[in-house]
Formats: sequence, C-alpha cells, structure tokens
Amino acid sequence: MPASAPTILALDFDGVLCDGMIEYFQTSWRTYCQIWTPSSQTPPEDLRDRFSLLRPVIEVGWEMPVLLRALLLGIPEEKIWHDWAAVAQQLLLEESLNPAEIGKKLDHIRDEWIAEDLDTWLGLHRFYPGVVERLLRMQSVPKASLVQPVIVTTKEGRFVKQLLQQQGIDLAEQWIIGKESRRSKQQTLRELLSNSIGEAVSLWFIEDRLKTLQSVEQQPDLDAVRLYLADWGYNTPQARASILPEERIKLLSLSQFIQDFSLWP
Repeated sequence: MPASAPTILALDFDGVLCDGMIEYFQTSWRTYCQIWTPSSQTPPEDLRDRFSLLRPVIEVGWEMPVLLRALLLGIPEEKIWHDWAAVAQQLLLEESLNPAEIGKKLDHIRDEWIAEDLDTWLGLHRFYPGVVERLLRMQSVPKASLVQPVIVTTKEGRFVKQLLQQQGIDLAEQWIIGKESRRSKQQTLRELLSNSIGEAVSLWFIEDRLKTLQSVEQQPDLDAVRLYLADWGYNTPQARASILPEERIKLLSLSQFIQDFSLWP
C-alpha cells in the first residue's frame, strides 16, 4: 500500500508556491534594457501579456530576457511554443550571448532592487491561496509525524529565502536547494534519497513543468518518487490534459494540495 504521507515533500517554487509573474517580467525587462539598450525604457503595451502567456516554456532564469528578445524580433509565438530550446540557442549564437552572463545580470538587478526597495520587490509576488498555511501546518506538527518540505528550484536560493521569511516560513538553508547548487532536479531528488539511507523515506515531488517530471520518470533509480503536476502553475491546458489517471505522474489541484496528504491522488 502506498504511503499516506511523504517524509520529504520536494516543492518547486515558481508556479507551485509562488506566482511572481509581475516581478519576472519587470526584472526581465530591466535586464533586456541593459543588454539590448532599446530606444525606449517603456516596454510595448502588449509585451507583458505575451510574455506571461509563454512563461511555461521557460526553465531557467536567463531565458526570460531572451524570450523578450524573441518576441520583439517578431519570432512567431507558435515557433516559440514548439521549439523554444532551438529558438533560444539560435539567438544566443546570432548575438554572441552567454547564458551565464545573462543570468548574472538578472540576479544582479534583483539584488540591487532588493537592496534599494525590498518592500516593493516583495509586493510583486503572490503566494497561491492556502500554500503558506499548508507549509506552516507542516512545520507545526509533532516531530514524530513531521513532513520535511524541501524547495527544489532553478531560482537563486537567497531570493526564495527572502520571500518565505516574509510569510513567516523559516526553512534552514539545507532545505532550500536553488540554482546555486548547480544540480539538476533529478540529481537533487537522488541526493535527498541517498542522504536518507537507513531511514523509512517517502519522497513526493510537486512541479509545474511537465518535462521536468518526465525526466525524473525516466530515471530508474527514482522509481520510488511520487510525482505530481501542479495544475495551477505555469503550464498549458494541453500538458494538463495529457496526464492520465492510470499513469505515474498525477495531476494535483490547488484544492487538493491544501488538504491532508491522504486525500491526494
């Protein structure tokens, strides 16, 4: 019989716990302006809506300003949807861009913004309804029945920590595994399992990017990890519709997430 609750609950951050779409766009636009110096510092009126629509194609932060570049160059949205990795690589090649350098610029702009106006930066993020209370409940149960939440994200861990602390959630640094770890999510899950050898471990992983879950599903040594696609996150109706009840990856709704684990699919 499957475990009725995990001992470790691995959670993506963007699109699972927190909706930071406004901040993503504004930080990406500021980064875009540094790299490409457009004639106007004011973005085109429809750019944010188009960026938001295509947000599910993004895996790593450096891709966000590049997505803006693709849109402003007139690359068809259909092509971006179906072949974003190739589109992004072609732009990097044509414009002699380095992903690591773009990522550094993006993070530096965030750091400056936080240092200058933390309240405004924090205010651009919205935690999804009920998730903060759910995390706080997990932290308040007796130790014997404790479920350890672990954030597994491609965002810099220090930004995640700022946002969680604002909500009264104080996770130890070891449980916030961000971009700075330089590990894939499947490798992080592997290490969470291997570090718990000798203990009865049940690891569940919630992610809003279907491709990430599918890559975990393909790892034979991660067969024991229970996988959930967050249907409230940055994914598409097509991705959600592709999840079949009998398959290993389960579709999870926000109303299910905030309930007792025994009620999850």
